[in-house]
Amino acid sequence: MNSDYKTRKEAFVSNLAGGSIHEINAVTLVAPASVLLWSVLQSRLSFFTPYGPAALITDFLLNVLAILFATTFYSSAPWLLSLLLISPAIPILLNSRPRRTQTKAKPPQTAASQNGPDAPLPIHPFLTIYRAAMMIITCIAILAVDFRVFPRRFAKAENWGTSLMDLGVGSFVFSGGVVSARALLKSKQGSASKTMAQRFRASIRHSIPLLVLGLIRLYSVKNLDYAEHVTEYGVHWNFFFTLGFLPPFVEIFEGLATFIPSYEVLSLAVAVLYQVALESTDLKSYILVSPRGADLLSKNREGVFSFLGYLAIFLAGRATGIQIMSSGASSSATPQHARKQVLSSLAVQALGCITLFTLNSTYFLSYGANIPVSRRLANMPYVLWVAAFNNAQLFLFCLIETLFFPPVHRVSASRKNEETGRAALATSPIMRAFNRGGLAVFLIANLLTGAVNLTVPTLDVNDAQAMAILVGYAAVITAVAVGLEKANLKLSL
Repeated sequence: MNSDYKTRKEAFVSNLAGGSIHEINAVTLVAPASVLLWSVLQSRLSFFTPYGPAALITDFLLNVLAILFATTFYSSAPWLLSLLLISPAIPILLNSRPRRTQTKAKPPQTAASQNGPDAPLPIHPFLTIYRAAMMIITCIAILAVDFRVFPRRFAKAENWGTSLMDLGVGSFVFSGGVVSARALLKSKQGSASKTMAQRFRASIRHSIPLLVLGLIRLYSVKNLDYAEHVTEYGVHWNFFFTLGFLPPFVEIFEGLATFIPSYEVLSLAVAVLYQVALESTDLKSYILVSPRGADLLSKNREGVFSFLGYLAIFLAGRATGIQIMSSGASSSATPQHARKQVLSSLAVQALGCITLFTLNSTYFLSYGANIPVSRRLANMPYVLWVAAFNNAQLFLFCLIETLFFPPVHRVSASRKNEETGRAALATSPIMRAFNRGGLAVFLIANLLTGAVNLTVPTLDVNDAQAMAILVGYAAVITAVAVGLEKANLKLSL
């Protein structure tokens, strides 16, 4: 890569200040708006059953390209895009009735058979939708950020501020915490629980692929003379290392859960202690402005210390996941009541995090701490912002599913075949594919991003050319995800 162009590329993503949280919320609401239209088409018209070419193209337009256009051409008018997506749903709702799902009669289930010690955890399609939407916007942003059609206010802020990509990084970690709750609850349901050593070894095995990917990325960046933003994570550290080190550290904290049986409290404790260290010592200035020394810690201080913030985010995600998944396993709750518990829990979690975030990041009612958000530090306001946003997003996706696909949450988890069939009807095949093949899709997206940047002068192409490249890229990663799903290969993160 030409040295002058490399300098321009690095300057293009450096020293940015981000944008407003209100605009970020408006842009990200396009995903729920798309899911709402998809749900109306499916629940009222059975548009995606059977799933032919027209259904596939419509699914791609709604759940992939809508997100791409929200972050590019419609970046200054995201509310208009959401309105355009919701508008067709209104006449359909007014002129059609919900389709009835035919199911075979089942013998009544006893409480013991429904909620025994090894009762299956309920399927929640909205979790698949949430995870997939997060994966899609992440994959789109990592390439789109290199083009001028992607607003600079959406790219990662240098030291302080909020941006779409700052939120995306934290949301990636939070969603990993949410889905980790399923394995945790299953292990507690089993008759023979694993020891701490066994769980730690399993977490190491889970970490190895991510750490290998981190090493591959490090080697590629250094040897291909690829443009890099050193102040993002450090000289050698990258996001794959953060993801890779999370599982073993979470298992260490799992031991603390015996004494503090609340992941909300564990997450808050980590965030508070880290913030106290930032404010009461020289740690903050060391991370942000200290000259880089020759030692590895100094060279990678952003990645090393921000890991504590990401650990708090992962624990917060696990807390939310436990609330969602354990509600359906309660022996005293009907499926309908369990769904109400999930919605109320998500609402309470979101409101609680919003309140704490407001008190942390502003002078609210003269009691706020007015600490600015910093993704580079992964400080406490950043942790709370990510937790608040993700709980709110989950609430919206859960609400849409509850309104348009009530059979999904009205069937007992013990009737697995019936539950699986109804969940499939309520889940976009493309979204399911992105969720199941998350690791492979994310890897392919990173490889394609590198290939495009090494072959295309992304700073010098016009907006039409950039959009053509981005649409093609989105189509390729979608094809990879769908292909893996067809082959029944699950490579989730």
